[in-house]
Amino acid sequence: MSGGPTGRAGAGPTLRALLEDGRVHVFDGAMGTMLYARGVFVNVCYDELNVRQPELVRQIHGEYVAAGAEILETNTFGANPLKLARYGLAGETEQLNEAAVRIALQAAAGRAAVVGAIGPLGVRIEPFGELGRDEARAAFGRQVDGLLAGGVSGFILETFGDVEELRAAYEAVRSRSDLPIIAQMTVGTDGLTAYGSAPAVFGPQLEAMGADVIGINCSVGPAGTLEAIEQLASVSGAVLSALPNAGLPREIDDRKIYMASPEYVGSYARRLVEAGARFVGGCCGTTPEHIAEIVRFVRSVSPQRVIQSVAVRDEPEAVAPVPLAERSRLGARLAAGAFVTTVEIVPPKGIDPGPMLDQVRALQAAGVDAVNIPDGPRAQSRMGALLAGLLIEREVGIETVVHYACRDRNLLGMLSDLLGAAASGIRNLLIITGDPPKMGPYPEATGVFDIDSIGLTNLVARLNRGLDPGGNPIGAPTRFVIGVGVNPAAPEFEREMRRFAWKVDAGAEFAITQPVFELDQLDRFLERARPFGIPIVAGIWPLVSLRNAEFLANEVPGITVPEPVIERMRRASERGRETALAEGVAIAREMLEAVRGRVAGVQVSAPLGRVPVALDVIGPR
Repeated sequence: MSGGPTGRAGAGPTLRALLEDGRVHVFDGAMGTMLYARGVFVNVCYDELNVRQPELVRQIHGEYVAAGAEILETNTFGANPLKLARYGLAGETEQLNEAAVRIALQAAAGRAAVVGAIGPLGVRIEPFGELGRDEARAAFGRQVDGLLAGGVSGFILETFGDVEELRAAYEAVRSRSDLPIIAQMTVGTDGLTAYGSAPAVFGPQLEAMGADVIGINCSVGPAGTLEAIEQLASVSGAVLSALPNAGLPREIDDRKIYMASPEYVGSYARRLVEAGARFVGGCCGTTPEHIAEIVRFVRSVSPQRVIQSVAVRDEPEAVAPVPLAERSRLGARLAAGAFVTTVEIVPPKGIDPGPMLDQVRALQAAGVDAVNIPDGPRAQSRMGALLAGLLIEREVGIETVVHYACRDRNLLGMLSDLLGAAASGIRNLLIITGDPPKMGPYPEATGVFDIDSIGLTNLVARLNRGLDPGGNPIGAPTRFVIGVGVNPAAPEFEREMRRFAWKVDAGAEFAITQPVFELDQLDRFLERARPFGIPIVAGIWPLVSLRNAEFLANEVPGITVPEPVIERMRRASERGRETALAEGVAIAREMLEAVRGRVAGVQVSAPLGRVPVALDVIGPR
């Protein structure tokens, strides 16, 4: 490994030297806050200013040095290829990072060390996002290459909410350099990361990773940062850093203003050092005036450490999931290899559940194993699937398979929903990404899509092992039977199969296909899916008219109705509505009988809420 080009940092201090002297040292403050105050709008790529307005960036660095900062962070917080791609600048990743280092070194003029700043990629990585760890390491690696070319003396990985993403950044640095690494997480007002991890949990993980310094930055201001540092100091023997915001921002005349004064931040910097931090500085909202006060306050103090316990946890402690057969009646039938029959009905658009419950009673009387409840299909606003499922199970007594979409909720909202669902007795889930809002009657509505179905499958599988997304125990594990969707007729079949493999790897225990109208397509999928070893339930959709067939074929994403089927419906429609409906039922019956020996069960849709049509397809049981 290399420490980067020699001699590029000049004759000034290096991060390694500052680490080894055992003294307290002060970082600079916010770069973004200062750039905004100088008239740079927030829709500008701040990292591009390293080549477009280098003198402005150099001037701000110089003001921090004059205030007493001993360590400068490069203006590269968002200079990774994924974030730069939003501005069409991904191809300039290395150039922008190298330029940022040269500017900081010039401003430091031998009086301060320069470290390469690396922030999150701006997307979730596996297991809660689509970006793979190898892809994340490669993206961070390009940034590291540019920073090394410029001549940094170390790296600061900052404002991470996900330990695994920080790990990818750490590995990208360590595979290229043996320079010191500072690893910093950010927490919210509850003292936890975005994934719910407390400093007492992630601190030992960062230490075990090998970071030279671990700490907190950004977060919620000096008071919240102090609490987090006190937790870190009690469980870790690592060198600590603390770079808080200047308090929480307030909205004044459409601007976010940080209200914490330099004196207030400086006084807390002294308390942070007394709590154990050896490196202090500022993040959002801090200015050279704040840094000057920090320097004044910390000169006379040294870190005091009382380590209560050091518990290194590379992996969270999980419990064994409850056996599939013991989680629900549907789970027991799937585990036993019994053929399952379910029917999908949509929740009501209003508040009266009566008609829906009547439909379900008819299904129960017919011997259907479970009722599928879609979650806002085609972005329609209906009664929530979780609550509809709970009503059905309590009022009728038949099990439901609740479809749960990622479209409308962020990760924390989904976690809350799922814990409540588990406590209420919901057991069977079908996890889907969800149709985008533009498909529905409210196209201006905002889709969240904080994580996709793969990430949510990982989350639910963790809950089944008694852990939340941050690796914290939740007590008794949930008992969900985890289903996912899959499309045998997907236009991008190889991509669909890759995603299906990831879903199974994440913890999927059964899958329900989109409606099947062609056996050849289903057989191709089943041949590829056989090695994954989970039950496949085939979707069966009885067509009610030619218009219904044409609508599904042309306007509903993910559904393929082949031309021979449309032609059968066309000929039948020429003889009237009842003939068309009978033909649609006949097609569905033929498909159900054809798949019976191929799959673990069927999900029959009740078209337009017409449960008798679905029961005609299923036939006597």
